[in-house]
Amino acid sequence: MSINTQALQPIINFLFSVADDVLVNTYQKGKYKDVILPMVVIRRLDLLLEPTKDKVLETYNQYKDQMQNLDALLTNQKLGSGFAFYNTSPFTLKKILQNPTNIRSNFEDYLNGFSANVQDIIKQFKFRNEIETLDEANILFSLIEKFCSPKIELHPDKLPPLAMGYVYEDLVRRFNEENNEEAGEHFTPREIIDLMTHLVFLPVKDKIQQGTYLIYDPCVGSGGMLTIAKNFIQNQEGLIKSKSTIHLYGQESTPFIYATCKSDMLIKGEDPDKIAYGSTLSAYGFDRELKFDFMLTNPPYGKTWAPDKKILGVGDKGKIIDPRFAIGTSRINDGQLMFVQHMISKMKETELGSRIASVHNGSALFTGDAGQGESEIRKYLLENDLIEAIIALPNDMFYNTGIPTYIFIIANRKTSERKGKVQLLNVSSDKFYYKMRKPLGKKRVEFNAECIKEINKLYNDFENNEYSKIFDNEDFGYAQITVHRPLRDENGKPITDSKGKPKSDSKLKDTENIPLKEDIAAFFKREVLPFSDGAWYTNTETKIGYEINFAKYFYKHQPPRTLTDIAKDILAIEQETDGLLKEIIE
Repeated sequence: MSINTQALQPIINFLFSVADDVLVNTYQKGKYKDVILPMVVIRRLDLLLEPTKDKVLETYNQYKDQMQNLDALLTNQKLGSGFAFYNTSPFTLKKILQNPTNIRSNFEDYLNGFSANVQDIIKQFKFRNEIETLDEANILFSLIEKFCSPKIELHPDKLPPLAMGYVYEDLVRRFNEENNEEAGEHFTPREIIDLMTHLVFLPVKDKIQQGTYLIYDPCVGSGGMLTIAKNFIQNQEGLIKSKSTIHLYGQESTPFIYATCKSDMLIKGEDPDKIAYGSTLSAYGFDRELKFDFMLTNPPYGKTWAPDKKILGVGDKGKIIDPRFAIGTSRINDGQLMFVQHMISKMKETELGSRIASVHNGSALFTGDAGQGESEIRKYLLENDLIEAIIALPNDMFYNTGIPTYIFIIANRKTSERKGKVQLLNVSSDKFYYKMRKPLGKKRVEFNAECIKEINKLYNDFENNEYSKIFDNEDFGYAQITVHRPLRDENGKPITDSKGKPKSDSKLKDTENIPLKEDIAAFFKREVLPFSDGAWYTNTETKIGYEINFAKYFYKHQPPRTLTDIAKDILAIEQETDGLLKEIIE
């Protein structure tokens, strides 16, 4: 399902105008989302429950004194709402408006009537905290009235969850920008997710026509990746047309985003209990033994995971106790590769195995020296042949950043031609994207369906060309040796220890990174000894590191301009300035 984002702009503008019209004198603009987002969710649930309100009340009143748990009855298609949620209050939002005098008490009664799964959503929105403020400012009635207006269509049948996800995300971006806050932290542009689904699912399309599969996003946001992934697999007019059963799992640590995601899962008929609340790193919300067939995510990068580390605790040697992070730990101010480790621990050892698509910035490619956490994680991925491809995206693709970003495709069941290999794809040139007519935050470029098709073809062709390069896993590895130079006295003579061995001069100690495919001794003899007589290294100090330098592999030499061309430009400027340049120089 594609989204006509331009068609959604009137809805977004209307919701933003509600905030400006009703909340403007009571709330700071950055706090608008604390009211608008929960009201959007409540209204969408309200619209779904309106047609069965009388039936639900009749069932509730008939059995409330006979049964302790009425969930099965009140969600039943015949006797209840027909959804996984219900409301047992006598009110709908429109009925609340019929009695303006008791607007607050009736609205609170209405909220209290929702089933437990919706109560969790309201709690995470912290919406009840806002009711007193809205009531005291005498704007609660106006707010509800706006959301019941025929000018806005929020019914899930007319505005499905996938489209609503875009609305949520654009609203949050705009609210945050108004308050100079970080925008788009939780969200990934839809076309990036489309590309990820193509790269994750199409290579195994013939293997997932039947059966049951679990899809997981450890940083689920509003649930867009899960929704798009399931639709991509099951869409009978799409590229896969699978008849398989799909279960969606996700976890989110930001309360109002978690609540938004869970509400949409309820509306879609998904199991809301498969969306967990809390930090995936320190408060993993599912059974430790649960594994997943597919994982898609855009983890936070450049963001501290210090609170998680404190909760996880460390052992005797300072290593995190949790076995998910046995490979290594990234620096505390950037936890993106910690999420990669988590996902690796959730891969299945089945015939199909597991496939992962994860979005990262350049730090995941090269931060960390040999032996340090980031390098150790890359080392594990490459030495265990888990990286299938890395795709360099265009700049300005995301709402909140213009920096280079990359998609990692990770798989533990590679095809024979890909075994021991990594494909690097550079799709950052304007051959692969279109400029947007109007920027959204920092997002200025986008993919369309043809762009995604072209990138997917590059991946499938698996050839060396201008935009695709194939490497052996060990091409990214290096041996880091410590080069020692002898400590010398005033006469330049090396100082030795009691065994007659030269002492190392700590001030002259240095390191050399030698490609794994090179012989260390030969390299040392050729590149070090001619310039440093008496230098040595020891094998016991040698460390193995890995980094992936995209610029190195896709660098294009731009020859400098000729002096003749430069002189012509200077003369042209001289003529344009009517001699002014000459006067300045003289």
